[in-house]
Amino acid sequence: MTDRYAVVGNPVAHSKSPLIHAEFARQTGQDLEYGRLLAPLDGFRATIEQFRSSGGKGLNVTLPFKLEAFELAQRRSERALDAAAVNTLKFESDGIYGDNTDGVGLVRDLEANLGIAITGNRLLLMGAGGAAQGVMAPLLAARPAALVVGNRTVDKAQRLVARFRARLPDGAVRASSYRDLAGEQFDLVINATSASLRDTVPELPLGVFAPGSAAYDMMYGKGLTPFLELAQRQGAGRLADGLGMLVEQAAESFFVWRDVRPLTAPVIAMLKSL
Repeated sequence: MTDRYAVVGNPVAHSKSPLIHAEFARQTGQDLEYGRLLAPLDGFRATIEQFRSSGGKGLNVTLPFKLEAFELAQRRSERALDAAAVNTLKFESDGIYGDNTDGVGLVRDLEANLGIAITGNRLLLMGAGGAAQGVMAPLLAARPAALVVGNRTVDKAQRLVARFRARLPDGAVRASSYRDLAGEQFDLVINATSASLRDTVPELPLGVFAPGSAAYDMMYGKGLTPFLELAQRQGAGRLADGLGMLVEQAAESFFVWRDVRPLTAPVIAMLKSL
């Protein structure tokens, strides 16, 4: 019997996840189907329970339900606890298991696909919301020389940093407003804000991109995002969007469900060709 999976969100019609997982299933010979599930904003739990009771095996969770998925899960991975959010649900005989694959997806895209080093480099993570929170632990586990969380409201960045400060030596993890970054330079700048969805960009001071630095936007689309355009103007040496992260986090979800790790490079290439 074919196993059923889906991505749940609101909106969800734009999601590339069904295409990605269809390619993973074809590549690995797994017997599964993967669809889209639109949940009412006030009906996430009921939507999940209906899918599960009808035989569904697992779900990817996208905006705006990752916090609700965290609360719904009866068992959670260490990654989910670090992120305080869940993007992968697995329905097991003894309950619902929740995981978060966003952070590992980002790190794999940076290091394995793009060859962008994290270890020993200075990182600026822009934003202090759910996207930033979901990637903090994996970024710190890669041992950067320093990680600064920049945010328009510095108190929100400070609260995020306080959760993770012990994972690098004193002073190596800190919070800052964008304005107070003036005079600093970073080897890797990651945009974890939603500004690109609004065709805007946070106001970074001139000079934050070190010579030869990399700029990475967790958003993706056709052409450069506003953040990547800014990075290009300010002299960043490498530009990348979050398409590879999308595929890598999906591959990790696939592994959580099926215990098989698909190849991601051909799927990334396929999506770029569309």
